[in-house]
Amino acid sequence: MSENQNLLAEQRRALILDEVRRRGGVRVNELTRKLGVSDMTVRRDLDALARQGVLEKVHGGAVPVIEASTHEPGFEAKSGLELSAKEDIARAAAELVSPGTAIALSGGTTTYALAHQLLEVPDLTVVTNSVRVADVFHAAQRTSGQRQGAPTVVLTGGVRTPSDSLVGPVADQAIATLHFDLLFLGVHGISVEAGLSTPNLAEAETNRRLVQSARQVVVVADHTKWGTVGLSSFATLDQVDTLVTDAGLPAAARAEISEHLRRLVLAGAPAEDADN
Repeated sequence: MSENQNLLAEQRRALILDEVRRRGGVRVNELTRKLGVSDMTVRRDLDALARQGVLEKVHGGAVPVIEASTHEPGFEAKSGLELSAKEDIARAAAELVSPGTAIALSGGTTTYALAHQLLEVPDLTVVTNSVRVADVFHAAQRTSGQRQGAPTVVLTGGVRTPSDSLVGPVADQAIATLHFDLLFLGVHGISVEAGLSTPNLAEAETNRRLVQSARQVVVVADHTKWGTVGLSSFATLDQVDTLVTDAGLPAAARAEISEHLRRLVLAGAPAEDADN
């Protein structure tokens, strides 16, 4: 595809990873033709994706990594994946937030992107068990000072996970005493059978508490999370009010999800498809 010659490296690698996952493996020469780039560029992209641990290089191409249900990638490893989709999702999710409301943001790279989009929404109370999310708001306050309408941020205590979330009994107790208008929840995996899941048992329990304390639950997850199942389920799809995902979600998955959720928002999709 000659129109892909000018894609940014991030976009090109996202396309490569999607192709590997969808087909179960690809060859270098297939990718050079599809993307309209050199053999050397494709090999560099495969090297970068292999370092992130999301695919495995084999002779002449690449195959997907078969992850155990207990495998939990670190924040840095996940932060370089599906960047454009996460930004689209964050912008769409931010439109659901009204000034003066109490919201909760769980850990994750998509909720981290959402935090940046919420900096200018006035008079928010933000509860989070994510060190990274809290840092977004605290850094903004250090830069601009304690301006009128700045958010009040409550960071739960707890034990830090590889994803920089705080979990465990301390976090669970803090969350159990609170009530939010909206919960924005990042997930490791989502499926009809397993619902929302994570490879971390303690994080699953903390996420259950977050769901129980929220009037509305909004899941923010890019299309690659669909069909992934972690070790522990913490909510069913019927407990989710809204899923904000990206236009890469296959049509069959959209139909299946719509049978269980009240609302499906496709960020970055054409206007007629964006909100089902």
